Amino acid sequence: MKIRIEMQKLTNKEEEIMIILWRLKKAFVKEIMAEMEGDKPHYNTLSTIVRNLEEKKYVAYEVFGNTHRYYPLVSLEDYRKRFVNSKLVEYFDNSYKSMISFFAKEEKISIDELKEIINLIEKRK
Repeated sequence: MKIRIEMQKLTNKEEEIMIILWRLKKAFVKEIMAEMEGDKPHYNTLSTIVRNLEEKKYVAYEVFGNTHRYYPLVSLEDYRKRFVNSKLVEYFDNSYKSMISFFAKEEKISIDELKEIINLIEKRK
């Protein structure tokens, strides 16, 4: 029996850090900082944010002397499913058609990409 843990919503900065950790698989705070773009938080601030992610059960760590190497507990795929689905409900009335129509109107999806999606759906049948 699989126990389902409710994922808490992440702040933008927490999400940025998770994206880095998903890419690196494991990282020390200094390695996370090196991967960040734009305005980088102070080392202690970043360390606090990572500890918040630990409290939210998104990351765990391995101890190396006086430092910790962090790794994700939640997969990118699980996070994506949870939060894309919540945005689908919030912004598109739980309608994939509305969501795809939105991207088509905004010219964010091409005809070729839509054909690929149709092919994927047809292959599932």
